[in-house]
Amino acid sequence: MVRGKIQMKRIENATSRQVTFSKRRNGLLKKAYELSVLCDAEVAVIIFSQKGRLYEFSSTDMQKTIERYHKHAKGGQTSNTEGEQNLQQLKGESEIMSKKIELIQLSQRKLLGYGLSSCTLDELQEIDCQLERSLRSIRARKAELFMEHIEHLKAKERLLKEEKERLCHQMSAQEKEVVTHGSQNSQISSEIDVETELFIGLPEMRCS
Repeated sequence: MVRGKIQMKRIENATSRQVTFSKRRNGLLKKAYELSVLCDAEVAVIIFSQKGRLYEFSSTDMQKTIERYHKHAKGGQTSNTEGEQNLQQLKGESEIMSKKIELIQLSQRKLLGYGLSSCTLDELQEIDCQLERSLRSIRARKAELFMEHIEHLKAKERLLKEEKERLCHQMSAQEKEVVTHGSQNSQISSEIDVETELFIGLPEMRCS
């Protein structure tokens, strides 16, 4: 459904006028906030309703914004001229930046292999040199990453070897301890056997 064009005149119905005021007031304050955030602009809005109620929004301190407004307003034509000069300077800088971006995008497309049909031999040679320089840089970085990875693996290998040696020493110590305990147990067993052999039976029953 297409909305009809609203005539710019006072709304006679008080209820409709109040509803329209509330909606458009909120929309205006919202737009002022969005403008201040998106464009990093200093925005101040002051609204008085028909009954004299105040509504306001300021992206910074309201009083400082008003003082800044008075300062610029008192400048008169001089301030306007400076503002126009600044605007023209910004426009010029914007055009320069746009041209630089366009050239960078064009160069990027050529490096990717697009739009080469319009290039001269010198331009193609320059692109070839740029690609060679880029490849050298990429290969150097790739080799650097490989070396870092190899050093990391070597360090990990050293740690594993040290852990293996530590475990081997620990196992050797445990084996020696087992052998020692086994020898002691055998000696104790032999002593028990000797004592048992000497005291079996009555003395008079032993053979001479």
